[in-house]
Amino acid sequence: MLVLTASGCVTVHGEREVVPTATKSEAARALSDFTAAYNDADEAFDPALDADRVTGALGAINQAGLKAQRASSPTGNPNHVPLKLSDTRFVIPKKAGWPRWFLTDSDANRGNGSDRWLLVFTRATPDDVWAVAYLTVVPPDQVPALKTDKDGYAEAVSANSDEVAVRPADLSQNYANYLQQGGEVFAPGPHTSDWRTQREKSASLPGKSTQYVDQPLTSDTYAPLALRTADGGALVFFATRHFEKQTAAQGLNLNVDANVRALMTGEAKSSITLERVSNQAVLDPAKSAADRQVRFLSRIQGLTGARGE
Repeated sequence: MLVLTASGCVTVHGEREVVPTATKSEAARALSDFTAAYNDADEAFDPALDADRVTGALGAINQAGLKAQRASSPTGNPNHVPLKLSDTRFVIPKKAGWPRWFLTDSDANRGNGSDRWLLVFTRATPDDVWAVAYLTVVPPDQVPALKTDKDGYAEAVSANSDEVAVRPADLSQNYANYLQQGGEVFAPGPHTSDWRTQREKSASLPGKSTQYVDQPLTSDTYAPLALRTADGGALVFFATRHFEKQTAAQGLNLNVDANVRALMTGEAKSSITLERVSNQAVLDPAKSAADRQVRFLSRIQGLTGARGE
């Protein structure tokens, strides 16, 4: 995966030298291009307008969301407000070969006004455009301090690194397992223990039962990406897929809203299965840390499909 292969690097065109993955001006242009495409797509509710600027987990969430919104509002977004990103810090790691990636940390005119938007840009070959695979939104005081060298470049962490509590390559599967079975890998919080409790309460309600299935997403553009933090751990971005099957009791109907219907195949006569993709950002402690539980910074999920039966 990207920087994170077992051998330590990927080579294209014979490139084996460890170099910055982008220049600052190249990264700034990529951010500008993404923002312009994102705003065009949001204004028109047209997924084609930013399809080449999103990929991986964010791409799946963005494209499905625009498709659903376009079905409800085919003339575009009447409440469109252009996204503006400012006060950007560019976090550029060094690595050999391709694919390559970097992180931007920006203020955004969304949410509570102080949250920082962390965008992970990737491209697989020199001929590709930069596209955003992960989006994380966090308060400024929760943005972790990252390790940098004397020239200001960040350190990428291998997916198979044993220097952290959980190998980045294993986080997606571990999270899927945790949601099904629990455990001690992840620290308690809204995206771990609280979500499991919420699911347990929703599993059996009057007139409706709900089943959950969770799956890892690790291949190709869904591969995890990690940067070394100043304390020796890692900031890791990874993806998962989640299914939620709702079954109505005999004689009762399921309520299906317009956005779900826009992405649904079949007819929800007695059940509907919702498919969602989720992108996570977590702090993975150093293997030597006293507290080795993985802590969530952010989780963003979106509906990507539905099937009625």
